Amino acid sequence: MAEQISFDIGNREIDGDDYFAVIEPVFWSVSIYDGPDQYERDLSRFSNEQRLALAYHWYLSEVNNGGHDQFYYNSTGIVWPDSLSAFVAIGAEDVVAIIRESASRLGGHPSLDREERQQQLDQFNPDFEDLDKELFKLEEQPDFDRKMLDFMRLHRQQFFFSGSVEKS
Repeated sequence: MAEQISFDIGNREIDGDDYFAVIEPVFWSVSIYDGPDQYERDLSRFSNEQRLALAYHWYLSEVNNGGHDQFYYNSTGIVWPDSLSAFVAIGAEDVVAIIRESASRLGGHPSLDREERQQQLDQFNPDFEDLDKELFKLEEQPDFDRKMLDFMRLHRQQFFFSGSVEKS
């Protein structure tokens, strides 16, 4: 059963040190599980900046949990182009290079369709271990998330949110 959760995302949240607190309404509102069309429909009520921050979150969460294999194998692989755009937008060129290389190991353009992407994984059988380690090393830097926080502050009006979302 779904419950309604109210959010009021403003300057206090944006000026804090928890980027997830700023995008939580987007996180609960956007399905990565029901294909590209639903993903786009769900994102339509949010700004492009919120979209990029969500993809930033999903990319890091999945790679940290099970590497690039898990990121592309699971439904989260749908956000790969947005995650690339997110890291470009915040100026994290090291991570941009990692995402581009991971995509190239899947033929250059991983499908947004989960089943097709899983077939690409089977076909290309990529080894992502070096990329996983490279990302983990970058994340050890004390202010790894600082670029995303700065991006949110620079575009603060795009992150304001007041309303309710459905949490399933």
